[in-house]
Amino acid sequence: MAINLSKGQRISLEKAAPGLKQIFIGLGWDINVTDTGGDFDIDASLFLVDSNEKLISDQHFIFYNNQISPDPEQSIKQLGDNRTGAGDGDDEIIDVNLKTVPTDIDKVIVTVTIHEADKRQQNFGQVSNAFVRIVNAENEQEVIRYDLTEDFSVETALIMAELYRKDGEWRMNAVGAGCEGGLQALVDRYQK
Repeated sequence: MAINLSKGQRISLEKAAPGLKQIFIGLGWDINVTDTGGDFDIDASLFLVDSNEKLISDQHFIFYNNQISPDPEQSIKQLGDNRTGAGDGDDEIIDVNLKTVPTDIDKVIVTVTIHEADKRQQNFGQVSNAFVRIVNAENEQEVIRYDLTEDFSVETALIMAELYRKDGEWRMNAVGAGCEGGLQALVDRYQK
């Protein structure tokens, strides 16, 4: 039985699923019936940051053009770019091996942005049923889920959740914060 979080709630992954090692982060959404002249291309991105919430290096920014973390174990992998969000279930998936994530990565910030949102006159107010979930990759059981319920009428970038270390264990924070400026606004926020 998955644990459903509300905005701002935090939970230990160890308490939610003792012994959890390999997970995938599933992100999904539906597009409201609108005519903006183009498909919605929503992209998941990860910012692998240090204790100052800054990118460790440019290679620690995981997105459609850099899908694998730079550590030798390749502990974090984005599995492709869904360009339409069509279909049920997860639209984008990120694999994470919690046991091999290097210790210099203090936090994994999970975000979604709308590609060319300004050009296409699109925002997250035109998106519904957005969610992020943590799934045990070994048995494919959903462990934690966070469904966004807010109306983001002008925002083109969302910080969905954070995975972070505390007291030697991984935890999840359901963030649900939006901002304008798309992916560049997030890059500016987390770059050194």
